[in-house]
Formats: sequence, structure tokens, C-alpha cells
Amino acid sequence: MDSIVVKGGKPLNGKIAIAGAKNAALTLMPATLLSEEPLTLTNAPRLSDIKTMTALLQSLGVEVTSMQGGKVQVMSSHDMTSTTADYEIVRKMRASNLVLGPLLARHHKATVSLPGGCAIGARPMDIHTTALEAMGAEIELKDGYLHAVAKGGLKGAVVKLRFASVGATENVLMAATLAKGTTVIENAAREPEIVDLADCLRRMGAQIEGDGSSRIEIQGVDRLGAATHPVVTDRIELGTYMLAPVFTGGEVECLGGRLSLVTSFVEKLEMAGVDVTETPDGLKVKRSNGRPRAVNVTTEPFPGFPTDLQAQMMAMLCIAEGTSVLEEKIFENRFMHAPELIRMGADIEVHGGTATVHGVDRMKGAPVMATDLRASVSLILAGLAAEGETVVNRVYHLDRGYEHVEEKLGAVGAQIERVSDRDG
Repeated sequence: MDSIVVKGGKPLNGKIAIAGAKNAALTLMPATLLSEEPLTLTNAPRLSDIKTMTALLQSLGVEVTSMQGGKVQVMSSHDMTSTTADYEIVRKMRASNLVLGPLLARHHKATVSLPGGCAIGARPMDIHTTALEAMGAEIELKDGYLHAVAKGGLKGAVVKLRFASVGATENVLMAATLAKGTTVIENAAREPEIVDLADCLRRMGAQIEGDGSSRIEIQGVDRLGAATHPVVTDRIELGTYMLAPVFTGGEVECLGGRLSLVTSFVEKLEMAGVDVTETPDGLKVKRSNGRPRAVNVTTEPFPGFPTDLQAQMMAMLCIAEGTSVLEEKIFENRFMHAPELIRMGADIEVHGGTATVHGVDRMKGAPVMATDLRASVSLILAGLAAEGETVVNRVYHLDRGYEHVEEKLGAVGAQIERVSDRDG
């Protein structure tokens, strides 16, 4: 089993190219199920989750061709053979549930296993099923599978989500493109990945208005066609690498970054004394003299502070001057990285969904264990600032969401390498 070994204390300088968004690509790929004609994605990230989604689509009979080392994905659903998403694939990744809406929309039936994924909370499917039932689907849970049928096809409806769920918004948005009549999604998620999906669907011929707001209106069409679409920049990878020079000193330019993707995150960085400058090619980040300052953070749906940057921010606040309070309001059980940071000398108290972080002068390298995707990279970042060597074990989580971390950080001066069998 691979581990990442980090030797801290070296400033970082240079440029890091930010990949296409994992969460966007995993939504865009199921959109191919809506059309018989090819969908081509450019700027696709090269991650294990993308391989899992590819395997799922192939199990349904979708032809998937990977080009340019995986950065271009060409998919065709002209000759599908199944509408069943099997447990053995779906259990590996929660985003697998995003085939439910497209299958119902085009084929009027779907059998989809309840999803798996990382251990950061329940993330229930009922918000998805309730919304699709409002559009005329009949859905039954049996033996761990959702058995869904839309006799005569889905119908337009007013769908009010009880929570601004990104996944449910995406599922309904895709389903509504081929539904009869008009669908309105109220309390829709507003994330950039939603806007990216809507842009792609419009390229395919969908009629969508209001994406990026809490009310999205979709006029159903008879069919969708071929399209080529560039995957939006990964705002979570962007935020992660923006933090790197804050731990170490130096100056890093994140290529492809845009302030509009990380506005609330940048606000907190600037409060902490970090300089962020927009350039023609991306965002340039450097730490002001000395340690960063403590700030309070509350995770919220977009455009609020992203839950997927909470672990990385906590790691940074471990070395900040003063006391910070982080409130996690999106997912329960998402402070599992705190005990591992404490092993490195951090001073953190966790009570339910709140963590209080008392900044320390320095962290010390230690063997630590990754518990989920974002926790993995938070420990690597902490290792960049720690004295001595940090060994992050069980980094298979990391490969689900970050491509070539050791290469990207190594290219700007980090002492980091991947090794095998440190954790047996």
C-alpha cells in the first residue's frame, strides 16, 4: 500500500497547473447517457474516480475512448446494453448515483445500487428519489437497489429541494432535459459544477435558464445531440495548492485559477494575512511575513466556504497565530483528520460539528493515516511545514481526487515522494 513521505521546511516557488474538476467531470460523464450521439470532454482530470465512472458507463454499454493520456474522454451511448448500475461498481463512489436521472429520462427505467464512497456522512438518496418521483417516476428500494420506472417518460414539475443538494440538483437537471414540459428546480445548488453541467447540456441542445442561482428552469426537448465540452477548473485542487506556500513560505502561481471559483476561500486567506493576486494565467499566492493569523471558518453551500477545503484550512490554522473555530455544517463526521494532526503537534479540540484550533509555533513530522480524500491532502500540507519527516499512510484516498500530487508539489520545491509498503 502506497504512502507519501514529506520532509518539511522548504519554501515553495513556481507554477502549478490545476486540473479539470473531479466533481464536474463525474457529473458530465453520465450526461452522455442522455444522447445517442458522442459527448467529448476535454481538460478531464486523470483520477481513479474517473476510471470508476468509466467502468460504470462501460457496464451499461457506453463506448468510452480515452485520449491524450486521459485528458480527453470521448463517450458514445448509441448502443447501450443495460440500465442497471451494479453494486460492485457503484459502492466505490457516491457519484455513481448520477446515472439515475439520465437513465430514467432517456430509457424510462433504471436499477441503481445505493452508493458508496468515503466515510464522511450519510448523504442520503431520498432527496434524489423524492425529486424524481415529483416528475412521475415510481421508485422502490429493494435489496439495496433503487428500482425506478417512468411509464411514458418523465414529466415537467416544480421540484423544491429540502436542501440545496449538489447531487440532487445535477440528477434532476439532467433528467429534466428530456422530460415533457417545463421543470423548475427550487432551492437548487449554485456550485460552479452545476453551471458547468448546464453549459455542457446546452451544447447538447438542452434549454436551461437560471443555473448559478437557486431557481433553475428547464424546458424539455425531444432529443439531445453531440457536443464537445471543456471541464471547468477544479476549485478544490485550486484551493489546496493555494494553501501550499502559506505553510512553507515562497510564492506559487496556480495556473487556470479564477477568483470567481474560490471567492469565500480567498476572503478567509486574506483575513489570515495571505496575499492573493489574479494574473493573466491564474492566481498567485504568497504568505506575508511570519505565521498566518487565526480566522474562524463555517462551511456552507456555494458561494460559502467549501466543505471540501475545511480539512486543508484546519491544517493551516494549526500553525496560525491565535485561536480559530471551524464549524462543519455540510457533513457530519468530517473532523477525522484532527487526531492525525494532533499526532503532529497540533492543539485541536473537537466537540460535535465544531473544532477549536489553538495555533502552535511549529508542527513535527510523524507517521499519520489518511481517513478520507481531503484529510489525505491536509496531512501532506501539514507535513510541508513540519520539522522532520511525515509519512502519510493509506493514500489510496488521495488518488481519487488529486492527480500526481508528489510531482506537482515536487516541481515547486517540496521534498516529497511516494513509496510502497510503508503501511504493510
